[in-house]
Amino acid sequence: MYVDYVGIRVTHLPRSLRFFTQGLGLREVRRGTMAHKGIWVLMEDPVSHQHVELNWYPRGSKYATPFVPGEGLDHLGMRVTSLPAAARQLRAAGAKRVDQLRYRGKVALEYYEGPDGIWVELIPSPGV
Repeated sequence: MYVDYVGIRVTHLPRSLRFFTQGLGLREVRRGTMAHKGIWVLMEDPVSHQHVELNWYPRGSKYATPFVPGEGLDHLGMRVTSLPAAARQLRAAGAKRVDQLRYRGKVALEYYEGPDGIWVELIPSPGV
């Protein structure tokens, strides 16, 4: 058994697609509709080939329950070759920095908040 993907409920699909493609560099692999008229979009990281599924549920669907940011999902960890470049890319896609951790005076990790309050952790890995 292994993890195939992580599903994330989103409240505004076009805004979330922009963030995950332009901000995080993922690409859309497949999309489909659900029996209750919801839409799912499978996204893939072109380097690691890890998957994230975006799920949008229409108003009135039994799955369109009140949305509480961060409930059940803490953050997505993304390895980046350049922390400053990745941070600029996320800000250009509408994210805002919410935290920064330092190690021995240097920035070690940064956290950005994207659509629907989901945090993204940037992990510097120059060799990626």
